[in-house]
Amino acid sequence: MLAGNWQARRAEAKRALAAEFEQALRAAPIELPAASSVIHKRVAARGRFVAERTVLLDNKLRRGRAGYEVVTPLRLTGSDWHVLVNRGWVAAPASRDRLPEIRTPAAEQRIEGIALERLPHALQAGAAAPGKVRQNLEIGAFAAETDLRLQPLVIEQHSETDDGLARDWPRPDVGIERHESYALQWYTFAALAIVLAIVLSFHRGPKR
Repeated sequence: MLAGNWQARRAEAKRALAAEFEQALRAAPIELPAASSVIHKRVAARGRFVAERTVLLDNKLRRGRAGYEVVTPLRLTGSDWHVLVNRGWVAAPASRDRLPEIRTPAAEQRIEGIALERLPHALQAGAAAPGKVRQNLEIGAFAAETDLRLQPLVIEQHSETDDGLARDWPRPDVGIERHESYALQWYTFAALAIVLAIVLSFHRGPKR
């Protein structure tokens, strides 16, 4: 029963998060830097990409094809603050010995998207090693590594930029059906266990 309740809560949390994202996409963007929390809200930032600090997050699948998500710091105009931008997805070359070519605009850009607390975290063996290709990227650790002043958020870019990257982001409600199915299975197991306990209690009762 507890496992079923947990799966049901997971499904409800994803449903609420999806509704929050849909509302944010319809709202006017909040310009960064902002005075209040903007997590899960639509935001906009103006600045220039720091192309040499681009990181490729490995093992990102789109329609069954392997690739990378491209994360680049954006230096905010008129400030020494930066914000990480998850710019989109690019397919991996046929040979994994080569990296894809990433076009990064040099001119000032206005980026719009959804503010996230962090980048998605993937399972990995051992500690993360610095380099252009990584499994995960933590904001605090990357700030210490690069000496960049980073805002405590990541922009999932939804605006268009001439860089050839795909921005068909997975919806936050992905997996609701799976959690609901698991919850139903656990509730069914619990009901069967109760019925079995009742049946066994009759068989174990005192004989007349």
